[in-house]
Formats: sequence, C-alpha cells, structure tokens
Amino acid sequence: MADDLSLNPSRDDFAALLDESLGGRDFMEGQVVHGKVVAIEKDFAIIDVGLKTEGRVQIKEFGVDDAGKPTLKVGDAVEVFLERVENAMGEAVISRDKARREEAWTRLEGVYERNEPVVGSIVGRVKGGFTVDLGGASAFLPGSQVDIRPVRDVGPLMGREQPFAILKMDRPRGNIVVSRRAILEEARAEQRTELVSQLQEGEVREGVVKNITDYGAFVDLGGIDGLLHVTDMSWKRVNHPSQVLAVGDTVKVQIVKINPDTQRSSLGMKHLQSDPWDVVESKYPVGA
Repeated sequence: MADDLSLNPSRDDFAALLDESLGGRDFMEGQVVHGKVVAIEKDFAIIDVGLKTEGRVQIKEFGVDDAGKPTLKVGDAVEVFLERVENAMGEAVISRDKARREEAWTRLEGVYERNEPVVGSIVGRVKGGFTVDLGGASAFLPGSQVDIRPVRDVGPLMGREQPFAILKMDRPRGNIVVSRRAILEEARAEQRTELVSQLQEGEVREGVVKNITDYGAFVDLGGIDGLLHVTDMSWKRVNHPSQVLAVGDTVKVQIVKINPDTQRSSLGMKHLQSDPWDVVESKYPVGA
C-alpha cells in the first residue's frame, strides 16, 4: 500500500512534497523577502530567495559608490520585492526598487500615525504642484502647500532636504500628499507663543509699522504683531493713522495689554508722553 501511495501520490501528498521542497517557508507574491546574492552577471545580480530558484535584478537598483561603481557583491544579504513566483524551471520575478518603495511606505505609515514630520526633497514639477522624494516613496506637494505666502521662485527649494507634514496617504492607490506650509505654520506658532511669553505689560519696545488701517496700525515687535489703535497714538485728536505713521517707520511703543489666549497685544504711543490732563489744574487754575 505504501508503495502504491509513493507511485501515485494524492493531491495532499503532492502539496506536502512541494512544501518540503520549498523548505516549509511561506512565500507570498506581493511582499518583501530576504535574499542572497549568489552571482553577478554583467548588469544583473542573481539572487537566491530560497525558492529553489533564483531571480535577476539590475545592479543599478542597488546604487553605486562615489566613483560610480556598484556596491553590491556576491554573498550580500538583500531584501527584494517578490512580484511573481514562476514554475520550478523558471525564475522568480523580483525587484529591489519595489522593495525600497514598500519599506518606505511602511516607514511613512508609522510616521503618519504618530503625526510626525518626514524629511524629503522637492525633485520635480507637475501639474498643480511638485513631486517630493521621501526616501524611496514619491509624494505630491500641492502648490498651495509650498509656503505660507505664494512663492514665485521654487528653485532654491529644489533638491534640498527639508521637513514635510503628511496630509494624506492611500497605499492601494499609491498616493501621498504632503505639506511644507504646515511645518512652517507650526514653527511660527511656536515662535509666537515663545515671544508672547517674553512680553510684559507696561514695558517699552521698539517695532516697525507693518500695516496701516482706518482704525490703527499693526506694529511688528520682532516676530509678533501688536495693534496700535488710532486713539492710543497721541493725546491729540488723530483723524487717520496715516497722519502720524507710515509703513516702515520704526516706533517706540508701550505694551498696554496682552491676551495670551489670542496671542495679541495692544500697544500705545501716547502712554510714553505725559498726560496733559495731569497738569491742567496748575496750568489753568480755577478763577484764572
């Protein structure tokens, strides 16, 4: 009976034999597997991934040294992406580039879940924005997310490693959307909080007039703006702030009030001058 089974194995027996032939290892198409370089032939590396067969990968996928020579050598342990397992007489279809992308996606998903920034570089221009390399994975940077204010020349930002915030990830579709603006806004908010904590009501500071409106002027105190209301510019009547100030003027102001919740401050110029009502009794005595 045993001889009959060995001569005519059942489907289960064949599956067991195949599993034994593959070393009992569970290989699946569409995942990253470990392999070993067993030979290098011209522009290709022959890699054994433990399937009783080998796959070929172009050497250039593994990078080169400063001299432009391949860094890969026989015996190196590598990770490759298993696209397809051929029959016993064929080769395994593998890719190093896809393995690198899978590794990058796994790493970025962790970064996205932890709401952390990721380092990347702007490498190209596409419709509506730019392409960002995130160390193996490609992301889309919308034009509106490049900076807090519109940027006319993105040239100085190209190819430079810098932090980005991941806004959206869709692995099945291979889509990643990032923002540089979110990083800048967060940094500015932290800077504003630190500056506000350094301000004290009653202290005198020097600032630059940044903008003028009908009701007052906004003064830059070195990274944070304060409102100088028209009624706090002078003890005399001021019909319009432009009568007293111009954009770009350097002025001394007193911090009248600070609102830590809104991070806004009220400023005054007339507070640095003597109040004319303080001397009105001596200047204009009763009965004079």
